[in-house]
Amino acid sequence: MWNAGFKDAAHVNARFSRLSALVAAAALALPGLAVAGGKDVPRSNSFGGSCPRCELSGRRLAGAQFLGADFTGAALVGSDLREARFMASNFSTADLSKADLTDSELVGANFKGANLSHARLRSTEAKGVMFVGANLTGADLSDSEMVAANFSGATMVSAVLRSAELHAANLRGVDAHDARFDDAALEAAVLAGRFDRASFRSAELNAAVLIGGSFEGADFKDAEMHHAAIAGVDLSRARNLTQEQLDEACGDSRTRLPNGLTVRNCGAHLRLIIQQAGAGGWPHAAPPMPPIPPIPPVPPPPSPTRYLVAQPSG
Repeated sequence: MWNAGFKDAAHVNARFSRLSALVAAAALALPGLAVAGGKDVPRSNSFGGSCPRCELSGRRLAGAQFLGADFTGAALVGSDLREARFMASNFSTADLSKADLTDSELVGANFKGANLSHARLRSTEAKGVMFVGANLTGADLSDSEMVAANFSGATMVSAVLRSAELHAANLRGVDAHDARFDDAALEAAVLAGRFDRASFRSAELNAAVLIGGSFEGADFKDAEMHHAAIAGVDLSRARNLTQEQLDEACGDSRTRLPNGLTVRNCGAHLRLIIQQAGAGGWPHAAPPMPPIPPIPPVPPPPSPTRYLVAQPSG
């Protein structure tokens, strides 16, 4: 049995932030009864404060709100996080493998170095979220909104991004071989990693920058490449690439294409194109990012003092 006393917020010291997060997590995840003053009260599903390396694997956290929380290195393996909201929260190096984040909202969240392998992020809204160095092997990001998301150095082997919105996304240094980008919107995105055998069927690569990457066996059937820049890329073994597609793009002297295909030279504009892409995309490619909403103030606790009691089942 766990007892946690809630006093006036003005008297709570910052050093108890970790304890507060742990108590909130236990109250939401455990099947015990929450009572206050002998009466049933609804459990809180909002998390704040600091709870690094917390163990929350397999928990039912659907609809939870993580507001400015620090869950660095936390374990949420296989947890149910459907329709959860991650607002300006830090989950760097956290383990969310096989977690379900379907229909969740990630705003200003940091998943740098996190393990999201085989996680479900279908229809997730993650504008401007940082996935630098994250492991997204086998993850399902279908129908997600990842506008201006940073995947730099991420592992995305066999990831599924069908119909995902990846406008101005940073895909530098990624390993995305065998990934699926079918019908994805990659306008003004930077693709500079390993994309061997990846599928870009019917993808929108308009104003995208393909630079110095590997695309052996990649499938470009019916992909749009209006104003795309192809610099230093070996596409000689790419599949279903047509002259009609290349006529809408430009390249440089290092660009290698399948036999019989050519691409016009970008000329002096190539450096500017690459600089614009490195700065976060093209001005016309994606709408400006909405400001991160302020974290709502913590509501004052009820008076007199109440206690939260969670009783283990059995």
